[in-house]
Formats: sequence, structure tokens, C-alpha cells
Amino acid sequence: MDALGWLAGTDYTIAREILQRGVAALYVVAFLSAVAQFPALLGEHGLLPAPRYLRTAYARRQPTLFRLRYSDRVLRAVAWSGAGLSALIVIGVLQLTPSYVFVPVFLLVWFLYLSIVQIGQTFYGFGWESLICEAGFTVAFLGSWDTAPPITIIVLVRWLVFRLEFGAGMIKMRGDRSWRDLTALFYHHETQPMPNPLSRTAHLLPKWWHRVEVLGNHFAQLVVPWLLFLPQPVASIAAAVVILTQLWLVATGNFAWLNWITVVLAFAAVSDGAWRWVTGGALIGGIGSAEMPIWYAVVVLLVSALVVALSWWPLRNLFRRRQLMNASFNRWHLVNAYGAFGSVTKERFEVVVEGTEDDPLDPAARWVEYGFKGKPGDTRRLPRQFAPYHLRLDWLMWFLALGSRDSPWFEVFLLRLLEADRPTLRLLRVDPFDGRPPRSVRARMFLYRFATHDEKRRTGARWVRSDVGTLVPPVGLRG
Repeated sequence: MDALGWLAGTDYTIAREILQRGVAALYVVAFLSAVAQFPALLGEHGLLPAPRYLRTAYARRQPTLFRLRYSDRVLRAVAWSGAGLSALIVIGVLQLTPSYVFVPVFLLVWFLYLSIVQIGQTFYGFGWESLICEAGFTVAFLGSWDTAPPITIIVLVRWLVFRLEFGAGMIKMRGDRSWRDLTALFYHHETQPMPNPLSRTAHLLPKWWHRVEVLGNHFAQLVVPWLLFLPQPVASIAAAVVILTQLWLVATGNFAWLNWITVVLAFAAVSDGAWRWVTGGALIGGIGSAEMPIWYAVVVLLVSALVVALSWWPLRNLFRRRQLMNASFNRWHLVNAYGAFGSVTKERFEVVVEGTEDDPLDPAARWVEYGFKGKPGDTRRLPRQFAPYHLRLDWLMWFLALGSRDSPWFEVFLLRLLEADRPTLRLLRVDPFDGRPPRSVRARMFLYRFATHDEKRRTGARWVRSDVGTLVPPVGLRG
């Protein structure tokens, strides 16, 4: 064992606690999101039914438990089981077990969620789904308290943060010109997928501040990630920069668990010594054994070698002229390519869905609006904070307004509204018909912008919107 003594990362015991408990906490959120939303979106009678998808040749090649059988009841059992096991990691119960128990259980959590992602289709087609899968697999091998944290796994988590941050920085520099001329934040706070309570305040800050934001983003994503691999205390300082910039994104937007998991993973670069410096020399750290069993060292080295081998494809992608954003290079969502907002939307379009109980052909028909939980609708309503919870329908409505071609679900969504389908209506904030089926529904396009301070004082509205036209004309059920 002396020959493998270097593998014991005894100065990263606090990092291990934050990494494992933090990732597990986000798994709890992700599984609970599946319980609440998956059946209505992707269940047996969902907008994109998973059983139908599982009959395709592509789906049958994916690693998922649901290849054996899918039902909404099985889905809920899988999600609740994953949430329960994740909660045991959050509170530290599983860390009391030997690593030969802890690691397989954490990997089971990973595979349960991977099974859901693999059949989630467009509703799970987000980069942070691959991110949470990769993070769960990697931090599982940090082990329980009967072993020291393996330093190779600590470094591989930093490699994950590097790909996440540097990949996002490179996609911006290669993409929209507004990132290069420092004007991207003139628009982003207003046009981001789901604003939060502070987004309007951030948007109305002076333009010089928005330029500073862009410069800070470039520094945090293009320079700082390299520092994560330098000796302490430089690595800890770099992690602090990543964490602070991510917290600013948390404060001004709703990006599901993307920012939160980045914060958690960045702690892989913060040593116990840095924590002692922050706490004025307090004796913290040293949780668990300072040694590593030989069998576990062998397992860790094999896993580390696997991750290094799989890293070739995302590494090459980082320096390709046509860089892929949020791409997986294997069916297991391991060692992926990441990136966000390579292009910035300059104007905000919103799809507003309305229904009526009157004759839709009558010019005097009264049309009323369905209210969504997160996406803008009512111009007076203060946007809510939902992250790290992921409102999947609201996010897809943003892509729909951008002209997404991957939207066959929307026709089914309108059909479910005409049927007054209860699971679908529970995804919404407001059903203006109180459970009654409307006679007809339609979808209209509006251009939204944040109200200025003066407009807000005069009207009380936080948004100003103008009618653009009709996306879907009035439709109803025959007979």
C-alpha cells in the first residue's frame, strides 16, 4: 500500500462531503421533478409517450431499466427509490457503510436517473442532464468514510468543471459576436429562458456594468479553469471565483440545477487547509480514514483510467472550429462536452395559449389565458424563483417561441387542454376554466420586454408586450 500512498487525498475530506452530499441533494430534486412531471409529459398518456419511444430501434440500444417494462407506476417507483437513496447520502447515513456498499448504492442512484434521462426525449435534452449523470458517476468513487478520498477522482472532478466552464467560454467566443464586443448582457437578462425576481433589476443596470459582466464571464470561463489544476492555494482561489460567478447567475436567473451543481463541483479544488485558513485555524476536516484499502485503490485507478480514455473526444471537441455544445460521446453520458449560450437572443418572443367557451368564430368571443408557472405571461406578475427545480414544460415553451422544429409535443399539449386533462393542467399555474374543457384553444405570439422604471411606476407592469400574430389558429374537438 505504501506505493499507492500518493492516491490518498487526505487534504480533501471536506471537499468529499460537499461533493457527495451536494450532488445527492440535486439528485433528490431531479427525482422529485420526475415524480411530479414525467407522467404528464412522457408517461403512458403523456405528450411524448415513453412506451411508444421505447419501441424505436434507437431507444432499444440505450442503457435504461425501462427497456424491460415501462409504466407510470414503475417510473414513480424508480424515481421515489432514487430520491430516497439520495436523501440517505445527503444526511450521511450511507457514508457510515463500507465503500463496497456505498459506491454500488451511489452508482445505483446514478443508473436510476440515467434510466429516466434515456427515455426523456426532448424534455430531458438539456446539458445539465448529462452533467448530473456524469457528476453522480464520478463522485460515487470518492468512497465512504472507511477510505481516504482518492486524489485522482478529485482531479477528475476538476476536469469536469474545466470542461463545463472552458467549454462554455469557448462556445461563446466562437459563437455570437455580442460576446466578443461585450454587448451580450445588454440582452441576456431579458431574453434568458426563465427570468427570476431579480432579472429585471439586473437588466436595467447601466450598460457599462453589463460590459463588466461579460469581461468577468470571459475571465471566469477562459482563464480561471486552468488555475484549478495548480498547487494550493491557487486552486482554492480559482474555485472561489467559479463559485462567486455561479452564485451571480443563481441570483439573476432560473437555470435548473446547472449553476448549483457547478458550485458544488468547484469545491473539488478547495483543500481542507483552505477551510482552516477561512475559519482562522479551526481544526476541521479529517472525516473518515486517512488510508485506502488496496482493493479500493485498484478500483479507483481502473475507473480513473477509463475516464481519462473517454476524455479524448471532449478534449478534441474543445479545440475544434465547429465545437459541439452539450454533447455526449457515449450512451452512458460519461465525460461529456458542455457549453451554454453560444448565441444570445436579442428579442424575447412568448407563446401565449388561450381558450374560450364561446364560438371561436365570433369576434366577440371571450378568450382567456392559461398561466404557466415559470415562463412570462401576466405582465404584472413578478417572475418566481424555481431553480434548482426544473420546469420542463416552461423551458420547452421558450424553445417553441424561438421556432424550435422539435415540437410535436405542442399539438398534443393543445389536445390535452381541450380534454381538460388533469395531469396536464397540474403542470400549469392557472387553468382559467377550473377543470372544464374549453370549446376551443389557440396560440398567439407576443414580443415581450422588461418595463422601464418609469413604465413600472405608471402602470404597475413588469413587462411590456405587443401582439406579433397567431401561431396556432383556434382549434377544437370534433363533435
